[in-house]
Amino acid sequence: MKKQFLLVAFSVVAWACSNESDPAADKANFTRIYDNNKFEASYFPIDMIQTPDGGYLILGGRRLVDSNFSGIYLMKVDEFGAFISEKEDKTNFLLLSYDNDKKEMVVSVVNPTGIVTSSKGFGIGEGDAVEAPIIDHFIRNGRQFPFQVGKALSGQYFFNGFYNYTFSLVFTDLSSSSPQGVVQGQQDEGGLSQVVPLTGDKYATARFNFGDNYILPGATLKSSGVSSSVDLGGNSFPELTANAPVKILLTTVNAKEIILYGSNTHSRQIALYGYNKSSGEFLGSKYLGFSNPYEIASMITTADGGLALCGTTYVAGRFPRICLFKLSKEELGKSFK
Repeated sequence: MKKQFLLVAFSVVAWACSNESDPAADKANFTRIYDNNKFEASYFPIDMIQTPDGGYLILGGRRLVDSNFSGIYLMKVDEFGAFISEKEDKTNFLLLSYDNDKKEMVVSVVNPTGIVTSSKGFGIGEGDAVEAPIIDHFIRNGRQFPFQVGKALSGQYFFNGFYNYTFSLVFTDLSSSSPQGVVQGQQDEGGLSQVVPLTGDKYATARFNFGDNYILPGATLKSSGVSSSVDLGGNSFPELTANAPVKILLTTVNAKEIILYGSNTHSRQIALYGYNKSSGEFLGSKYLGFSNPYEIASMITTADGGLALCGTTYVAGRFPRICLFKLSKEELGKSFK
C-alpha cells in the first residue's frame, strides 16, 4: 500500500503555571517543563512560532502504544508559558514527505484548506538499505536526520534529504523531475545540518561528517550543478554531540544583525553561538539547561526582541517531556556583544 510519510513542515503551529512575581520579568525570562499524569507518555517537539498575543504555538509528536509511527501533538501556551488552547495557521506552507511506493522524497506546496497546489518527487535510489534510515527516522527508532524544506532568495525551492543514495541539499523549481542543483553529502554519514539564506547564494549553514560538526556562518552554496558539502570546510566544534542537530536563527542583538546557532553538547546542555551576520565574527556563547538533560528542537525571535527556545528534557533522566526557555533581549545582549 502506498504511503507518504511527512518529514518536515516549513512555516506552518497543553500545561504549566506562572509564578506570582513581577509580570514583566516573568514574560521576559522563564523556563517551563510540560509534564502530565501519564507515566509512560513520551512527547517530543518539532517546531514553534510566537502568536500575535505574545504566546507560543508548539508542534510536537507523541509515542503511540499501538503503532510504530508517531501521533500529532499541538500545544498553545501564553506569554508566561502557561497552557491556553489550539490555534490554526492561515498561509500556504511547504511539506517534505517520503513516498515509499515510488522511493521518492516529495516537495509539496499546500494551501490552508489542505489542497496540494504543486508537488514534485525525487528518487532516493533503489534498494531497501537506502530507504531504511528514512523509516528509522520517521518512527524515531534510529538516528534523526536534519530534513528541511524551504525557499531560496532566488525563488528556487530546496530540500535537505536523501537523493540518489546520498543525504544532500537539492534545489528545484518543482517543474522538472531533475534537480537544478545538488550539494552532496557522504551517503548517510555527512551533509548539511541546516541552511538559512542570507544574500544571493550565501547561506548561514552547518554540516556534519562522520560524527564531526562544523559551523559556517557565511558559506556559498551552488544552486546549480553538483558540489560537495565536504569542500565547504568550516570550524569544528568538538563539544557538540556526534552529528548534532543544529538550529539557525537570524535575529538582532544590541542593534546588530546576528546569526544564532543552537545545538546539543556532550554535557547534555543546549549551546547557543552568536556570529555577526555581515562579517562572520564570533560574538559569544551561552548554555542552557540544568539538572536534567536537555536537547534543542526549535528557536524563534519573540515580539519583545528576546528569544524563545523549545526542546526536550528528560524528567528523572528517563521520561521525555517538552520544555520551553524564554530569554529577554537584555539577557541576549550580555551574551552576544
